[in-house]
Amino acid sequence: MSAPTAVRPANAEQTGRRVEEVLERLTASSDPAAAAAAEELVRSLMDFYGAGLARILHLLSSAPGEATAVLLGDELVASLLVLHELHPEDRDTRIARALDAVPEHALDVVGFEEESGTLTLRAREAGGCGCGSGEGAREAAEAALACFAPEVRAVDVRTAPAGPTLLQISTAPTGAR
Repeated sequence: MSAPTAVRPANAEQTGRRVEEVLERLTASSDPAAAAAAEELVRSLMDFYGAGLARILHLLSSAPGEATAVLLGDELVASLLVLHELHPEDRDTRIARALDAVPEHALDVVGFEEESGTLTLRAREAGGCGCGSGEGAREAAEAALACFAPEVRAVDVRTAPAGPTLLQISTAPTGAR
């Protein structure tokens, strides 16, 4: 009996891009029959894996608990479930789960624009100045959202002061009385 092999980490975004590249090359070839066969092969495999994932979810739902939570929290599993439209959590819950995965940035959801797929976030700045790591927060959010909420196609991060805005009060000019 051979020793179990280590599971190679997979990235859903990279894998999706790779599949699209290969299909593009096949459809650009001079043999339309080969391109059609390749697309049929991908579709058949997607259907097969989707059915297997649906079965796994069905079996887990009959005994909910820690195993289900662990699977839903795994980026690879979550991306497969989303890809096959099997993920049991709604979009907003998946977005919250993804943002929880970037604790170095305190991000609050402001809104989601369905048509464009743009998620607007507010980053709370520790210094209270409203300046800072908007770009880093955007990149971290995009990376986390790619697996958990691929319907988010763009992220807009707005920065906001951590505390209340200070209001300067001064005396009225002498001629204003």
